[in-house]
Amino acid sequence: MPTQIFVNLAVKNVERTRAFYAALGYEFNPKFSNDKALCMIVSDTIFVMLLAEPFFQTFIDKTIVDAKQSTEALLCLSCDSRNAVDSLVAKAVAAGGRTPRPAQDLGFMYSHSYEDPDGHLWELVYMDPNAAPPHP
Repeated sequence: MPTQIFVNLAVKNVERTRAFYAALGYEFNPKFSNDKALCMIVSDTIFVMLLAEPFFQTFIDKTIVDAKQSTEALLCLSCDSRNAVDSLVAKAVAAGGRTPRPAQDLGFMYSHSYEDPDGHLWELVYMDPNAAPPHP
């Protein structure tokens, strides 16, 4: 069985979060979703647990970071094309997210990012395998 990853993020409003990520095309596992948590399916091995802040707090002893004020992590997902990167960023902006900086084109890698309504940063990248720089 391949290793799975469950990224856990604190959110202020579970229903607003569901609406945002559903607008981006993500689905949720109903077995692990309720009024306190959503299990967002990114792939067969990647899941994001979007937990209401009071519920998230039950798993930690530290203060929850306000992602609108501080960066707790930069979550990066690969995409199949530049168009897929731009399309997902456009959906995020239309659903209430924002773009913290312009797209970057490094030739071999194209990236753009969005910030969700809670301030979590998502970087999307497309890497062209034919344009990768030579290995030193």
